[in-house]
Amino acid sequence: MYDVNTHKPIEGVNIYIKTSNSSTITDAFGGFFMKGLKDGKCTLLISHLGYETIEQQVKIEDGVTSDLSINLSPAPVQMKDVSVNAGKSLNMNAVNGLDLKTRPVNSTQDLMRLVPGLFTAQHQGGGKAEQIFLRGFDADHGTDVNVSVDGMPVNMVSHAHGQGFADSHFIIPELVQELDYGKGPYEISKGDFATAGWVAFKTKNYLDNDFIKTDVGSFGYFRLVGGINLFDQNTGNQEAYIAGEYGYNRSYFDLPQNFNRFNLVGKYTNHISDKKILTITLSGFHSNWNASGQVPQRAISKGLIGRYGGLDPEGGVTSRYNANVQYYQAINPNTYIKSNIYASYYQFSLYSDFTYFLKDSVNGDQIHQAENRFLTGSNNELCTNYTLRGFRMKTQFGVGFRYDDIMNDELSHTADKSILLNNIALGNINEANIYGYVNQTIYLLPQLVVNAGTRFDYFAHTYDNKLSEENNNTTYNTHAFSPKFGAYYNFGNKARLYFNYGVGFHSNDTRTVALANVTQTPLSYVLPLAHSTDLGITIKPVENLLLSAAIWQLNLQQEFTYGGDESNVQPSGKTTRKGFDISLRYEPFKWLYIDGDFNYSYACYVDSTVGNNHVPLAAPFTSIGGISFKITKSLTTGLRYRYIADRPANNNNSIIAPGYTVFDAVISYSKPKYELGMQVQNLFNTQWNEASFATETRLRNETEPVTELCFTPGTPLFLKLSATYKF
Repeated sequence: MYDVNTHKPIEGVNIYIKTSNSSTITDAFGGFFMKGLKDGKCTLLISHLGYETIEQQVKIEDGVTSDLSINLSPAPVQMKDVSVNAGKSLNMNAVNGLDLKTRPVNSTQDLMRLVPGLFTAQHQGGGKAEQIFLRGFDADHGTDVNVSVDGMPVNMVSHAHGQGFADSHFIIPELVQELDYGKGPYEISKGDFATAGWVAFKTKNYLDNDFIKTDVGSFGYFRLVGGINLFDQNTGNQEAYIAGEYGYNRSYFDLPQNFNRFNLVGKYTNHISDKKILTITLSGFHSNWNASGQVPQRAISKGLIGRYGGLDPEGGVTSRYNANVQYYQAINPNTYIKSNIYASYYQFSLYSDFTYFLKDSVNGDQIHQAENRFLTGSNNELCTNYTLRGFRMKTQFGVGFRYDDIMNDELSHTADKSILLNNIALGNINEANIYGYVNQTIYLLPQLVVNAGTRFDYFAHTYDNKLSEENNNTTYNTHAFSPKFGAYYNFGNKARLYFNYGVGFHSNDTRTVALANVTQTPLSYVLPLAHSTDLGITIKPVENLLLSAAIWQLNLQQEFTYGGDESNVQPSGKTTRKGFDISLRYEPFKWLYIDGDFNYSYACYVDSTVGNNHVPLAAPFTSIGGISFKITKSLTTGLRYRYIADRPANNNNSIIAPGYTVFDAVISYSKPKYELGMQVQNLFNTQWNEASFATETRLRNETEPVTELCFTPGTPLFLKLSATYKF
């Protein structure tokens, strides 16, 4: 399968044969291979988002291989091109391509929110990783959501601020080709942190156009981004581009945020032959910002500060530099290998104050968290398709490793972001993860497919405690098995019923593990396992309507809560979660598109008494949706909402984190050479809390601490204009 204009292969094209109710998708070379078809003529239904759907008639002869070369023409994205029988996934992510192409995207936060049921919250300036909510988890900054880009991990293990810290601000949104995701621990290639789910970004190999884009908005917002192809896309077997981004945001807080972000990306792809592809990506990212942080409700009620004020200035600096080499080779029409090897250098420095004068009534409780990190790793998979005893089979073998060398992982007590009062924790961390997996898929019938596999992960933790008077270099090793099973049944090309069972895990912080080993403190779990099941259906009753629904349950052996002030991870007990997800995509007319995601979850601690068993900040209900109008071929407009219900902020639900409903409006005008756009965020100027916590604090001159709601206010009404020139 090739693009008729660029002559480049198209990956992920769906090929469906109605007479046999079987399907497959194209690989990275645009190729596909189907065996076991009956003699005679058959019709292939070929569809892919953003391309014209076509039918191709093929004559099948026993023992003869039919070679096809098909060119697809770009076309407007339409619901009719979404195929339920795509064969790519056992989960509810069949519509991610459609969402990516129809929703306005401005930042990596917007990209993460494309996952149905996933919410994000920024509570310490624009430069820090967002807080993530999914399936009844407050996943902090990534403890239970595995995030990657082009096979390179985004999550940081044993991070100075929080386990699994997933700062994706080095990803330029305009360069994202595809967003894949899954809910639950069912994907065999996803290991650490893939309990609530996973998100995988795939960036473009080439730009559709050279472009330059600028955004200006309220509160001093400015963004400039551009990219240029280095080769002619219509000739040759090489692709390369360079893209850059600069953003500034003063923001709506009383203390100017002065958020600066710089991104630079270069990507090179070489189609070495019709069976080999090599891709090299280099990127650099740097940002710095100030922040007001989360503030106690009583500070506003007493008039000490306004709603957008702060009590102790916070802020940070961070950077990340990446190199990622990807290699894909087809050994034969049935077998391929894919590999990537990556390396990153990362720096992080953050000043925070969550408790004010709770511990130090004179200097305050400001802390400094910092680290320098080098990480490297590799992912490798061999996949082969074959026939055994009349059944189609697919076998996957995977091996890989990740190694993190974290230097001067620091937690310090500071004042005024410049005075070091004392070190609380300081040391070097070495953490290695080696893994392997095998997965077997069996096509029992054209309609019925099952897969089963298991994954093995081995971890080696080493911590060199620089504050110890003795040579306190400790090591702790552990491992985990993660079996998976899935099955789905296709009802023609109209519906798919699926069942998944899987085991996943999230790892503990190396400092916690190593220090517990020194003090002989028993650890209940180092790699707590999550046992999860899903039963769902995706149905397309008519050509322009897609519905998905699933009921699920997840049991986790141990919750972890990161104590930023203490530099440790506190276990808080076993939990169980259950709920349902419903998604709707409807295109009643070519000019009207409606989408909605509705997600319910119930989360509780297993061993706690009723009433004291609430999981803090676990959202019981969330919903995201919108309506888009295509007024003319060039002019579109839309209205979107996001809703999160009230949720418990502590175990006994005595403190409530208030929910909110926020509406955004967007209008865009597009021509081949340029695009103009306008967005109004928080259209009705709702007062809402982007992040909320139950925190024990003491303000200056208070004699007793108070535990109450502390929050970061969400953005008020915000207007943004954008202009893109393509050349």
